[in-house]
Amino acid sequence: MPDAEPPRLNRRTVLTGTAAAVVGVAGIGVFGRWLLKPKSIATPVTPTTVPRTALDSPAPPAVQSTPFQSKARGRTVNVVVIRPEGTQVRDLPVCLALHGRGADATMFANLGVPAALTAAVTAGMPAYAVVSVDGGDRYWTAADPADDPRAMLSDELPGWLAELGLRPEPGVLMGISMGAFGALGHARTHHPAATAAISPALFTSWNEARLRSVFASKSQWEEAEPLRHTQDLNGTALGVWCGTDDPFAPAARQLVEKARPERAELTDGAHDEEYWTAVLPDVLRWLGTHI
Repeated sequence: MPDAEPPRLNRRTVLTGTAAAVVGVAGIGVFGRWLLKPKSIATPVTPTTVPRTALDSPAPPAVQSTPFQSKARGRTVNVVVIRPEGTQVRDLPVCLALHGRGADATMFANLGVPAALTAAVTAGMPAYAVVSVDGGDRYWTAADPADDPRAMLSDELPGWLAELGLRPEPGVLMGISMGAFGALGHARTHHPAATAAISPALFTSWNEARLRSVFASKSQWEEAEPLRHTQDLNGTALGVWCGTDDPFAPAARQLVEKARPERAELTDGAHDEEYWTAVLPDVLRWLGTHI
């Protein structure tokens, strides 16, 4: 089953509901063309275009999508910001959320993060924004010099966050599947307060990694593979969530053994939207204790 095609967004488009219109499918790593059938997680809404000045209002939209031109990726990318409903705080701290393979920046909105984040803040958690950006399908690495999402996150995203009225340096990170690979890689060099790896698509051998057709060589994979650099995660609190029926569960267990995370939740579940929707409220609350 081919991956879903994300909707095209107009300049300064704002998503005014709790989810975008299309759910992306996260990549499954070494398991060839085995793709998950999307499940309906949230009711799609029609994006509404508003004047640019609306983004500077005291209470910005709960879910806002803004296009930016990325030199590092050589294309226009969308930055999706999820704020707690009704918040009037500017300069919010940021959780950078990296999507899975086959998905895009709308993934976290579609998985119920807007409602879960609002509920957590209403219950007393400090307010923060969840920010996602289109990163392509190359595991958030510099595997292709002409399309370098890693440079985009390091060199371009801080300026975009400042323009959107947020703190320019993300305080915490999370990622799902391929996004967990990218979040762990970003944490190695940026040392956020906390990093949450959800269903991490990690590879225990080069034979597994090369099947993704991302890494040009074994040495390139070895440089990027988080399991081979867990010592670089010192200084960031780590949380790992993975379903026991997930094909990546053995790699997640290896990550837990090597990195000794602050949280390690290997519970019933598969590599699918049902599992991610179920654990994201817990992930958001845990990140909120560190931001």
